[in-house]
Parts: sequence; C-alpha cells; structure tokens
Amino acid sequence: MTGSASGVSVVGLGELPNVADVIVECLPASVFDDVAQPVLRAGRTLVVISVGALIERPELSNLAKAHGGRIVVPTGALLGLDAVQAAAQGEIFSVRMVTRKPPKGLAGAPYLVENGISVEGLTKPLKVYEGAARQAVIGFPANVNVVGALSLAGIGPDRTVIEIWADPGAARNQHTITVDSDSASFSMEIQNIPSENPKTGKITALSILAALQKLTAPVSIGT
Repeated sequence: MTGSASGVSVVGLGELPNVADVIVECLPASVFDDVAQPVLRAGRTLVVISVGALIERPELSNLAKAHGGRIVVPTGALLGLDAVQAAAQGEIFSVRMVTRKPPKGLAGAPYLVENGISVEGLTKPLKVYEGAARQAVIGFPANVNVVGALSLAGIGPDRTVIEIWADPGAARNQHTITVDSDSASFSMEIQNIPSENPKTGKITALSILAALQKLTAPVSIGT
C-alpha cells in the first residue's frame, strides 16, 4: 500500500528499503520476515526489536553479510549487555535471568494458553516458566525478547536460562541477571516502568533512540 498520512509517506513493508537506509522493526514476530528479508537483501540496516524471531533465523546473518546489510540489536529493557559481550570474549560458564512481571504483562502468551496456565486473580507470585531462552522467546514472543538479546550477547539461547514469574505485587517489569565467567562474576537488576503496553517498558523505546543516535555519533560509548 502506498499513500500518505499527515504528509508522511506510507508504503508496504517490502518497499521500506526504497525509502529508508535504517529500518526499525517493531512488528509481531509472525511478520518479521516481511521486514527483515527485503531490508537485508537491499543492504540496509535493520534495527531488531523482535529478538526472539532473530534467534530462530540464524541465516539472516549470512544474508546481511552477502548483501552488505547490517543487523543492530538495541540493549532494550536490559542493562549490562556490554559486560556480557566482554565476558564472552573469554569463557562464560553460566547466564541466568529471572523476570517478574505484573500478571497482565504476561496474559495471553502462547505458552500460558497452550499449557492451560491462568494468571488471572493471582494473590501471590507464580512461576510460569523455567528453562532455556530459545523456548522462552517462542512461548512468550511479546514478553521476553530481552532474554533473546542476552543470549546473543553471551552463550546462546540453549545455555541461557530464564525464570518467568507472574507477580501481582510487581508494579514494574523486573529483570535480574547473574553471570559467571572466567573474567568476572556479576549480577544486574533493572526495574522497568511499563509503557502503555504492559508487555514492554518505556526504556525499550528510549533504547531504540539511543541505538539510532549511536549509528552516526562522532563519539561511541560502550562496546
């Protein structure tokens, strides 16, 4: 579709590389390829928010390399990805993440629906998932893309472990990360204020802005 809204051009997903050098993907994971494939084939820069979808498509890295494209994963709702990337230059023994969200921030997740887990009316915290990041981003595609970014920065989606809790006492989306490596052992915790979409935090949008600024900044801070 081509048109305009308030003077801004509106084009189909496949046409985005024709009108922009940098494309920020922020769509449901089900249409990820509709954006990623044409952007990378055109040699453009793709800023990925649906990191879980990226994990299941390792071939996109080769596609970007073949056509001169680039994939950028913002820090998003986490912190300390630079430290994890640095530790990964040596040997990381383990990465574990514990996520606590208000129940409404997890409601409707495919994993909950498929396993008949209800988060309605909770009066105490309920652990709804514990396991590898790879399965977590499939079962909670709109909720824990953060662990996808963490796994790519460190030891991969099969060795990165996550616990997901529906916590009626949590007013914010909370993530605690513990890393053990041959260079350092460290823990990090962040409490994100939810946006108007309870599944994600306000800092995620700000992280995208920071990543875009870094692309052309004369001074680059961080790894």
